[in-house]
Amino acid sequence: MDEFGGGRRRRRMRWFLVFIILMGIFVEIGEGQLVKNFYKSTCPNVEQIVTQAVRNKFSQTIITISATLRLFFHDCFVEGCDASVMIASPTGDAEKDAQDNLSLAGDGFDTVVKAKQAVEAACPGRVSCADILALAARDVVVLAGGPNFNVELGRRDGLISKASRVDGNLPSPNFDLNSLTSMFAKHGLSQTDMIALSGAHTIGASHCNRFSDRLFSDSGVDPSLNPGYAEELKQACPRNVDPGVVVKLDPTTPDSFDNAYYRNLVEGKGLFRSDEVLFTNSASKGRVVGFANNKGKFNGAFVKAMRKLGRVGVKTGKAGEIRRDCTAFN
Repeated sequence: MDEFGGGRRRRRMRWFLVFIILMGIFVEIGEGQLVKNFYKSTCPNVEQIVTQAVRNKFSQTIITISATLRLFFHDCFVEGCDASVMIASPTGDAEKDAQDNLSLAGDGFDTVVKAKQAVEAACPGRVSCADILALAARDVVVLAGGPNFNVELGRRDGLISKASRVDGNLPSPNFDLNSLTSMFAKHGLSQTDMIALSGAHTIGASHCNRFSDRLFSDSGVDPSLNPGYAEELKQACPRNVDPGVVVKLDPTTPDSFDNAYYRNLVEGKGLFRSDEVLFTNSASKGRVVGFANNKGKFNGAFVKAMRKLGRVGVKTGKAGEIRRDCTAFN
């Protein structure tokens, strides 16, 4: 009886060891190992330091908000959330040099650089640029009046940053619903997540060439555009307009993080085709109307989607590095 019991215990122990080994493998290669208090013992004040740096930058320019949030999205969608978009290449072939990233405002990059400098002064070599970017993205949402939320930490900075890897990995302003849904699904994000993250277009601006085809095509004005809004856009962005001219993404509350974006879609005031299609397509229309009518519902969905986005393609453990300078590999 003891021998039988001993054999059973040994089998249980073997299975337990297998489980531990497998868990170690998952922790090494998986995406779910980020934690809220990752720097509790190594840099306990990191969140306060980043928040103060973001506030300092915001006090200089309101562009800090949209620029930093957009930088986070563009980073995560290419190599994963690893600050690869921050790398500056002397030969102009880094991720930030790709055509789709040329419109990223310098204030977003500067926000992260300044926050990294402040963190390094307190906790040298401890905190990744990827985590600082994730924290800064949360902080600008809060500064614009959006929801506050805990950010999972523990990312490492990536070791690859190539312009060629950006092509086809960022949403286009002319995407239809299927294209949007498919691209987000590649990163484990649902259609609801996509619609919620699109709500970030409640802040920021766009150059005219990103949507002018909706105003001046051979077939006339895009019929999904509100006629009055279309006329306003034509006034702001006439043919052959200066390429530096920009238009606010949200014509009603352009500097506030709220659910006005969805109310605009209901009224035909989505700036991009990829915005308005969320309302004109029956598969997503109900979610848009729900967010338009309930700010709390939007906020909850946005927070959930941001957490999921922040886990995309993360490098942890021995993968990646902790950069000393966010713009250069160690």
